[in-house]
Amino acid sequence: MGVQDDLPNVVDWTDEYDFGNPRNFSPGKKWGTTVHYGLVTFIVTFASSIFSTATEVTSESFGVSKDVMHLATALNVLGFAFGPLVFGPLSELYGRKTPLLLGLLVFCVFNIPVAVATNVETILVCRFVIGFGGAAPLAIVGGALVDLFLPIERGIAVCIFAGATFMGSIFGPIVGGFVTESYLGWRWTAWLTLIPGAVLWAILLLFIPETYGPVILKRRAWELRFATGNWALHAAVEEHRLELSDIAQKYLVRPIAMLCREPILALVTVYMSLIYGILYLFFEAYPFSFSAKRGWSLGVGALPFLSLGFGIVLGGAVVLLHLKLRYAKIYKADGKVPPEERLIPMIFGAVSLPIGMLWFAWTSDPDIHWAPQVLAGVPTGIGIMTIFIQGLVYIIDTYAQLSNSAIAANVFLRSWVGAGFTMFATSMYSKLGVAWASSLLGFICVSLIPIPVLFLKYGKAIRKRSRYAPFTD
Repeated sequence: MGVQDDLPNVVDWTDEYDFGNPRNFSPGKKWGTTVHYGLVTFIVTFASSIFSTATEVTSESFGVSKDVMHLATALNVLGFAFGPLVFGPLSELYGRKTPLLLGLLVFCVFNIPVAVATNVETILVCRFVIGFGGAAPLAIVGGALVDLFLPIERGIAVCIFAGATFMGSIFGPIVGGFVTESYLGWRWTAWLTLIPGAVLWAILLLFIPETYGPVILKRRAWELRFATGNWALHAAVEEHRLELSDIAQKYLVRPIAMLCREPILALVTVYMSLIYGILYLFFEAYPFSFSAKRGWSLGVGALPFLSLGFGIVLGGAVVLLHLKLRYAKIYKADGKVPPEERLIPMIFGAVSLPIGMLWFAWTSDPDIHWAPQVLAGVPTGIGIMTIFIQGLVYIIDTYAQLSNSAIAANVFLRSWVGAGFTMFATSMYSKLGVAWASSLLGFICVSLIPIPVLFLKYGKAIRKRSRYAPFTD
């Protein structure tokens, strides 16, 4: 029946092979769920950037400045900061699936007013709500992957998740550029996010299973109470009622405290926030460099994002190669791996990123052939992907049971930075020029290279003194 021997009325897994346990789902079920989560993440990040190419057209259409229309992208990203404050707690109360359904529904519904908007205010408000709803997978999928996988497979799953996050953001302006300048017009940037979003919502509703163990056991206990007539049967999670104060502590108070007191979380979050900001800055910088300066059309001017996307794929390959050749061997030999092992690919990315940024800067002159500047996206993409993935899993490995609080702080700060970079990107590139604006960012990236190196050397000692990181080395 699946009850604990020492606590006969507490419903638990029948044994370690219980097929109800998400860790024991079939490979097809696990990876099918993971791919679906990846597609959902892709579409919400795709939506965050697709409108960036419609800035000029909509500013002319509604008679406002471009800075006002930049808010449509910035507010969407800002919604990513606030969504986890709601969807994170909901995922612990009701499981992963229900808040994902709710968030994706909000995301889909509020694309409709954008598509038919007759004023700027409607677009800006709804774009924020779209980001708020779209934050659900960003807040929940990481936890769902922990539900499903052990560390080695989890590394592969996180690559899919992070890759989808970045590839969605990159393909947004490419598709948006061609759609905006076509007969379809800018309004179809909303329809093209609504339609696949609605399809993914239906698939989630009908086919994707719940993965949160405590909620699965709670449902099992409910079924067993009716099947056996034993009303004392219950899941362990039902013994401790989750209060509002607990939620506030986990998702508001503790994240702020950890961000202020934990050097690992603070510095890695600052680094990841810069990476996130640079990505969203590119959505303004690339069109400025290739369309405004080189005279390319809106759609063609977004094609260099493919080079960035190729770099992101290569970055994922670097992570997987490290996972297979080194990480997996250590795990199989010792049964555990120190979190600092995650930093090796991150160091590689920390060097690759400024190389790409400075390469992009110094080949941006329109008199120089376009190919070298486009190719600069490859090392940049490698750096973005490896830093982001390994930074994320380093935080998860370091803070273990408190990783939800750590990730909440990370998502909140990086979303604010992403929104801010979107707002000043065009002004920065207009005043400094492509070469100096990109060089400035490249030099900042150079200054941050020591962060993963220092944690690789001193991370163990820092964790040993931490109030929040469990030390099991």
